Amino acid sequence: MSAMRAVVGIAILVLCGTGFQAVAQTKKAKSVKPDDDASVAYCKATGGEVESRRAVYGTNNDPSAWLWLAAREGFCQYTSADDGSRIHISLGTLTTTRPTLAALAYYAQVPWNGKGNGNPASFYCTQLGGAEIGATDFAGGAWVSRGGIDKTLEACIFPDNSTIDSWGLLYHSASIVRGIDLTTVLKYPNPYTAKGD
Repeated sequence: MSAMRAVVGIAILVLCGTGFQAVAQTKKAKSVKPDDDASVAYCKATGGEVESRRAVYGTNNDPSAWLWLAAREGFCQYTSADDGSRIHISLGTLTTTRPTLAALAYYAQVPWNGKGNGNPASFYCTQLGGAEIGATDFAGGAWVSRGGIDKTLEACIFPDNSTIDSWGLLYHSASIVRGIDLTTVLKYPNPYTAKGD
């Protein structure tokens, strides 16, 4: 990836992400429900599996003490047939033809700055202007599914409510693909790919 692409990606994420972080936490989220037929069909047609997840706070505690929050989100999970690795992306982020901060973060592949003492995926999400449920304290938090392979999912939510798997995002920043290369399925095309690249 060229140095110019990295600089542009960082600038976009910093300008869009940090300036509106508080707004995203106070505005009511508009998310695609798991029963949105077009999004579900697209996820399945591209080799994904649809999951309905709920936001939960306190996942570092005993499950009986978890706080089940009101938010629900539909995710598309892609699993690699080669190594079994997975990546999750919200149905809305996957299927929109408009730019989202999550898609831009994935495409930009901004290197992790290495700062933070703890979960690197959470710190990387924060570096890009996103947030995870409970990532900043010891209570923990996640998007939980009662079925599926991954009961809990650490997802990076950006101020525009676009959402992507935090670990998948971090790995991709180092050119490691988990599940599937999302550049092949995101409906919003990579804006950093110039003609002749």
